[in-house]
Amino acid sequence: MKIYSLGRYLAVALPFLGSAILLFSCEKKQTVVDEPNYETLMTEYSENMSIEMSENGNKSYYFETPLIEGYAMARDPHREFRKGIKITMFEKDSAQTTSATLEANYAIFYENRKLWEAKGDVRVVQSNGRKLNTTQLFWNQATHIIYSNVDCVITDRDQTIFCEGFESDEQMKDWSYRKVKGVTYFEESQMNPKTDADAEGEGEQTIDPTDAAVRAAAQGQK
Repeated sequence: MKIYSLGRYLAVALPFLGSAILLFSCEKKQTVVDEPNYETLMTEYSENMSIEMSENGNKSYYFETPLIEGYAMARDPHREFRKGIKITMFEKDSAQTTSATLEANYAIFYENRKLWEAKGDVRVVQSNGRKLNTTQLFWNQATHIIYSNVDCVITDRDQTIFCEGFESDEQMKDWSYRKVKGVTYFEESQMNPKTDADAEGEGEQTIDPTDAAVRAAAQGQK
């Protein structure tokens, strides 16, 4: 009886085992090919680059960057500036007159949308002396608008404006502030204070209004 039962068991089990081995062999032969990830496929790499851009035959912008990485095959093609960038803007009627400079320790440019995004320590200095400090800034070359949606500190002559977002034209001449949080005014004596040495004609000390405004804001938050 035991021998007969074993024989019946093997007669049933062996066909199943053979089918399992055949199925495993067929599955093993199938090779899965992963599709390339075009989002991370780098198509451009350049170091220590300077690029001059012109519009209507006139020099409009000058870019300087330690590193450019391009991703032209991504769904949203872009160039990334992970080591920072400096952009010099020129007056429309003069290729030699600077209207403003923009510096940031990170930037990205979306090719199809013509949109710049600068992040981190973003600094803008205009030829008229106006300064902007923020952590995120957008520049839309298609609409010729520069704007920010985060906190900004703008120093303009005798005042510093603290606001949450702003918008301006590409030349940064016509500004509008979205939400003004406060304004600090400076007298001439605060902007260029004179020491005893100044009275004696031995020198002059200058305080940056932006630094003074930041200290004043910090004291107000305590």
